[in-house]
Amino acid sequence: MEQQDKRKFNRWQIDRAVEARLEGAEACFNCRIKDISFKGVMIVLAQKLPPDTFLRLTVNLSDDFSFQAEAWVVWHKKIAEANVYGLYFSRIADSDKEKIYKFILKYFPRLLYNKWWKGLNEGGENMEDRRIFSRFVAKLTVKFLDLARNKEGLAETRDISAKGLGLVASEELAEHTPLELWVVVPDKGEPLYTRGEVAWSERIGAHKFKAGVNLEKADLMGMARILRTI
Repeated sequence: MEQQDKRKFNRWQIDRAVEARLEGAEACFNCRIKDISFKGVMIVLAQKLPPDTFLRLTVNLSDDFSFQAEAWVVWHKKIAEANVYGLYFSRIADSDKEKIYKFILKYFPRLLYNKWWKGLNEGGENMEDRRIFSRFVAKLTVKFLDLARNKEGLAETRDISAKGLGLVASEELAEHTPLELWVVVPDKGEPLYTRGEVAWSERIGAHKFKAGVNLEKADLMGMARILRTI
């Protein structure tokens, strides 16, 4: 079990052409997996994937290994004529994780062992979270409630992801401060509500502070809504 704990946070860069099929579709489509982990995958394909919905898909990694997962599109980029997607596995069985691991062990053994040691040195899960939940530059107004002091305030985002926010405020937010936040999204809808905790804080001016906030849970739908406006 100790060895499995070490490997489960690794992301393997395989850059491999594969076939995949969405649930309900008759035919497979060709795509390229740039990297993969037990938490998600980065894929490149010609067509667009359906937005704002959970995707159930089967991925044929090779003739002897395939897996199934439910995934959410965390981010999307257009590069030339190709669509690049970061998918987060919202549901994947342990048996399918094992198939991914066995595939890596068979076809990329050196990559696997190198990653074990690198993952230990770089901090494991936290490093992996930063790669899956890509951050995007975004300046959005945020209203917040400091639950420790029952005090309201205003801030502005500097960057944002499905798992965290980078904020700039006129007052210091101490580490470990629990927050309720309302992010003003410029789409004429209601502010996006979420909760989080201040992970770090630093002074960047006379009356200016920067803080990193870890959200209680990954808000994938909220992230998709924000990305459409920036």
